[in-house]
Amino acid sequence: MSGSPVGPLDLDLNNSYGALFIGFTTSAVLFGLTNVQAFVYFQTHSDSGITFYKIVIFYLWILDASHLAFITHMIYHYLVTNYANPATLVVIVWSFQAQIVVDVLIIYAVHLLYVQRLWILSRGRSKVLPSIITVMVALGSAVAITLIWAVYQCHVYSDLISIEWSTFLSLATICFLDMSIAGSMCYLLTASRTGFARTDSLVTKLMTYSLNSGLLTSICSLSAIITCAAMPKNFIFLGVEFLCAKLYVNAYLALLNARYYLSNGSEHRGSSGQARGRDVRINLMPLSEGSTVSKHGTSMDADLATGLPSGDGKPLSVSLITQIPISPR
Repeated sequence: MSGSPVGPLDLDLNNSYGALFIGFTTSAVLFGLTNVQAFVYFQTHSDSGITFYKIVIFYLWILDASHLAFITHMIYHYLVTNYANPATLVVIVWSFQAQIVVDVLIIYAVHLLYVQRLWILSRGRSKVLPSIITVMVALGSAVAITLIWAVYQCHVYSDLISIEWSTFLSLATICFLDMSIAGSMCYLLTASRTGFARTDSLVTKLMTYSLNSGLLTSICSLSAIITCAAMPKNFIFLGVEFLCAKLYVNAYLALLNARYYLSNGSEHRGSSGQARGRDVRINLMPLSEGSTVSKHGTSMDADLATGLPSGDGKPLSVSLITQIPISPR
């Protein structure tokens, strides 16, 4: 593979800057979804003051907005400022390298936040699994630094072919970490189950959230690896990489908002006749002497709900409180 600059006539605008434009447009849509999810979290936790998770969401939002701003500058530079100037299309603009740095910061930050959730879920249990994941994420930072160093050595886009190894290494690493973290979270959630069927159902939903989060980002990373290996001389893999940072932010926000989404689903089902609420509370109260009993018997009130891990960092908690006093005969 040659490291010489690619001439203007060697570029196919459809699968080079056309692919980048599509990636930019999709990233803008995903950033809108980030705004919606951040709004939902702040709205549902408006009475809790300034918390760690609110600061984290603001930090991720700033990084996500910066990532989109750098991509926007990059596309504007090539397709507007240097319109009809093909010789500039092969030169790497500074905003391309800057968005790689922000991309790495977002992915590493989200991995650290997932590790923090693992430590919360492992309270009262063995710390071996979260310790292993923590070491793996720490080692992954060395791969990220290597990628940034390699990208800043490139001056024209054909140079990216010579550093394919860094692209493959970094994408494979984050893909492996994603699945390891998702699998560990599902394992710890499974260990948190109680004997109640309702709790098992809720834990299963949380496990689905965790697996989907890791699976989605892993698919994006694998797609970038495949397109880079199959088509190293176009920018399709870069367009796919644009989406990775946005998917990481949205996956983590979806995990924080899982309690809100699932509780809304419970309320919707409750309006159709199914039980809903926060805790399982069943009260069977005796009738006082002299009172009449309807043909339907003594009334029973039930209130079911979800105690899901949310931004407060509290573990899953579903209680069953039963009061069955003996009525006088």
